[in-house]
Amino acid sequence: MERSGVSSVRKLLVPAILIAVALSASAQNYQDARRRMVANQIAARGIKDPRVLDAMLSVERHLFVPEDLKDQSYEDHPIPIGEGQTISQPYIVALMTEALRLTGKEKVLEIGTGSGYQAAILSRLAREVCSIEIKKVLFDRVSRLLPSLGYGSVESRFGDGYYGWQEKAPFDCIMITASVNHVPPPLLAQLSDGGRLILPLGNAFGYQDLVLVTKHGNTFTTEAITGVLFVPMTGKALEGQR
Repeated sequence: MERSGVSSVRKLLVPAILIAVALSASAQNYQDARRRMVANQIAARGIKDPRVLDAMLSVERHLFVPEDLKDQSYEDHPIPIGEGQTISQPYIVALMTEALRLTGKEKVLEIGTGSGYQAAILSRLAREVCSIEIKKVLFDRVSRLLPSLGYGSVESRFGDGYYGWQEKAPFDCIMITASVNHVPPPLLAQLSDGGRLILPLGNAFGYQDLVLVTKHGNTFTTEAITGVLFVPMTGKALEGQR
């Protein structure tokens, strides 16, 4: 009986060991893919902030991508996540993040949580991250996902990001991750003096300019960074644009 029991244990251990080896190999493959992504897609295109590069290297992008598209997680393009939304191209995530010039002391508002990936990146670089998602399916998903992955410091809210988050204002930085043809006035009002807001500005159904807005008292300066193509911001922002 003793020998039979040992044999049974061995039979159980072999599959468990094989599974552990496979998981380890998969984790290594993803890590290698992140290194290539940062080197070839991000650093090679001029992103220099070491904190941004480190965040892009450490946050596991494949955990924010639908299961059937995980093999594309580290490729150089956006990926659909359902509800007509996407997880942005890695380079654009890095570019928008670097443009905010985060030092680790800022309170940041993100408009459009989406997959949660951008919020996870921001949480590595800012003191506090608040994020608003208008799609209930995505909000429910990401409000479970972020804490489960250790990003519980990101505070999520379901609602129309056009109106911002007055109770949490002012914000040192605001990031809008969907296109809009004007800067929502409530967001400008919730931006602190000297604060920065980045967004894809222009035709919601065509190409836009990635624009950085900086607040100086009652005035604002704008800087166009590059051309981009984002899905439209829905809710109040989309009224009258169809």
